[in-house]
Amino acid sequence: MSITEMKEGSAHAEVFDDSLARCLSKHGFLDRFYELFLASSPRVREAFGNTDFAHQKKMLADSLSLMTSASGAPADELEELDRVARRHGKHDLDIGLDLYDLWLESLMQTVREFDGHFDRDVDRAWRNVLAEGIEFMESRHER
Repeated sequence: MSITEMKEGSAHAEVFDDSLARCLSKHGFLDRFYELFLASSPRVREAFGNTDFAHQKKMLADSLSLMTSASGAPADELEELDRVARRHGKHDLDIGLDLYDLWLESLMQTVREFDGHFDRDVDRAWRNVLAEGIEFMESRHER
C-alpha cells in the first residue's frame, strides 16, 4: 500500500468514524436502517424472521465500529470480524452475497437521512470503509 493510499484510508476512516458517531447519537438511526433493509427484499425479511432486534441493533452498532478495523488491517488481526463473517457464511446463517448490496444501500440511505453533515465526502468515506469490511465478509462466505 502506498503512502497516498494509507493517508486516504486514514482520512476516510476519520470521516466515517465522525459520521457514525453523529448517526448513532440520533434516536432511531438503527430502527430506520432495519426498516429500510427489511423493505428492500422478501429474502431480507425472511432472513430476519426470528430476530431479536434489540440484540441485532447492538450487534450492528458494534459491527459498524468494527468495520473501520478492517480498513487496511492484515487479515490475522481481524478475529472478531472473522467470527462475524463465519456466522454469516454458507455453513451457518448462509446470508446470500447479493444481500450485502441491499445492506449497504439501505445503510447509506439511513446515513443520508440522519447525518446532518452528509455530503459526497461522507458518502465516499462510508463506502470505502465498508467496502473493505464487506469484501472481507464475502471472502469468508465459503469457509
